[in-house]
Amino acid sequence: MSYQVLARKWRPKSFAELVGQEHVVRALSNALEQGRLHHAYLFTGTRGVGKTTLARILARCLNCDTGVSSTPCGVCPACRQIEAGRFVDLIEIDAASYTGVDNMREVLENAQYAPTSGRYKVYIIDEVHMLSKSAFNAMLKTLEEPPEHVVFVLATTDPQKVPVTVLSRCLQFNLKQMPPGHVAGHLRRVLESEGIPYEPGALNLLARAAAGSMRDALSLTDQAIAYGSGRIEEQQTRDMLGTVDQAYLFPLLEALADADGPRLMREAEAIAERSLAFDAALQDLALLLQQIALAQTVPEAVAEDVPERTRLFDLAGRIEPETVQLYYQIAAVGRRDLELAPDEYAGFSMTLLRMLAFAPGRSFGQPARATGPTTAAADSRAPDPRPARAAAPPPVPRRPARNPARSRRASRPVSTATGSHSAGA
Repeated sequence: MSYQVLARKWRPKSFAELVGQEHVVRALSNALEQGRLHHAYLFTGTRGVGKTTLARILARCLNCDTGVSSTPCGVCPACRQIEAGRFVDLIEIDAASYTGVDNMREVLENAQYAPTSGRYKVYIIDEVHMLSKSAFNAMLKTLEEPPEHVVFVLATTDPQKVPVTVLSRCLQFNLKQMPPGHVAGHLRRVLESEGIPYEPGALNLLARAAAGSMRDALSLTDQAIAYGSGRIEEQQTRDMLGTVDQAYLFPLLEALADADGPRLMREAEAIAERSLAFDAALQDLALLLQQIALAQTVPEAVAEDVPERTRLFDLAGRIEPETVQLYYQIAAVGRRDLELAPDEYAGFSMTLLRMLAFAPGRSFGQPARATGPTTAAADSRAPDPRPARAAAPPPVPRRPARNPARSRRASRPVSTATGSHSAGA
């Protein structure tokens, strides 16, 4: 295959190309320049944020023919072989496949030998939390006192499953999720270099759908290019992702602001007829509510290019700030509980009805009275000819109960007492 996907073609080859992980890049660059190298590193973070990429860049920094530095040349045999995955002293291990203690012992035994062609042997163990307890125990001693020519780089998406004894022997870096602005900016540079026409709104949609993962963003971009026949347009990208245009969300909030239940349900049915994802609809609704809250509290922080800016500020003036906060919370909880609903449309419409019902300070009319034959007959009955009864007098308050023993002594007959006295005499 001659075509190389964007996620592989645009994988960073140096610290300068890495996007969104400046805190890790700065720490590693300073350590490399000052010669303060650690023997074991642990990179944690969600998928697609650059854990394995960062480990390969570190291996290139350690084995570049120009020397150990934070700026490898990228053209020497070691750099080219590491980029191609053919460097003999770079050993990448998938812990999901090598979970047993025997596999780990084999790796540790080979670690004792000197590098074949490089300066360091670099072991990259991906998804290290998948190792068994025995495998972790087998590597503890080597992690604590490794050979001088060995560097371990562990990567995991779930650091909570890594034993504390392993964590304490590693220098840990937490890679953060990349904000949508960084992702959209990187996609813009990639597409301009590739010569692919795009619409800025489409890149924002792709960046939000990637959920902080640059690899997912590039994969979605590949999909959008194929979907749009070589172009990335906002409406086509929206259809591909199944997201809701904010123009369709404003009527929902306007109906809520007017307490118009029938209109609210009509707008929900219109979204259902477009076969859009309700999870994405609630996500975009929460994002719109966040923009409204921002317009209410910090208006100058709302970007000038926000879609439907006039309607946004109009809703900010119509809905109370505490109601906006309540709607946002209901949307977030509704999205979380969507998979528990009987079906997605029921969960989505119930979330909207919950917003309608729980809005503070809003009173709804009582249910209409029944107008059936029974009620009509009852209303048409003649009044009772009998005179109305006099009102009963108010009840007399009861006195507190007395002591039972005292009551018995007080109520005892006098004759009985006299008779007993006479008999005794």
